[in-house]
Amino acid sequence: MAAKVSYADVEVGTELLAQSFPVLRETLVRYAGASGDFNPIHWNEKFAVEVGLPNVIAHGMFTMAEAARVVTDWVGDPGAVVEYSVRFTKPVVVPNDDEGALIEVSGKVAALLDDNAVRVDLTAVSDGQKVLGMARAVVRLA
Repeated sequence: MAAKVSYADVEVGTELLAQSFPVLRETLVRYAGASGDFNPIHWNEKFAVEVGLPNVIAHGMFTMAEAARVVTDWVGDPGAVVEYSVRFTKPVVVPNDDEGALIEVSGKVAALLDDNAVRVDLTAVSDGQKVLGMARAVVRLA
């Protein structure tokens, strides 16, 4: 697979399609099974509150992966992402109701690099708070 976005068609400021990702408790249980991360802060409300959290929180790596989907959907090839990093700034709190939480992610091209690569800066917000800081991906384009 190759990147579907051409370097020649991109400039600094090009915006990626923003996306929203719903997160339910069921989502966290499924992610725990897939990742092997069964830390009770991700599924046991009583435990999460006892350790000082406001409620159950989403896995940081889950949040990071959802944000990366904005980049991989844009470029069309996950293999085109050559670097990806974030800082976790706030947890995604997931209430035990029919709505859960929502992670809203936007991104834009922040720099044109050598070898047909670009740096994409991402913003991820949940419940009005930025949940990832310094979220950046370097993507090699066609």
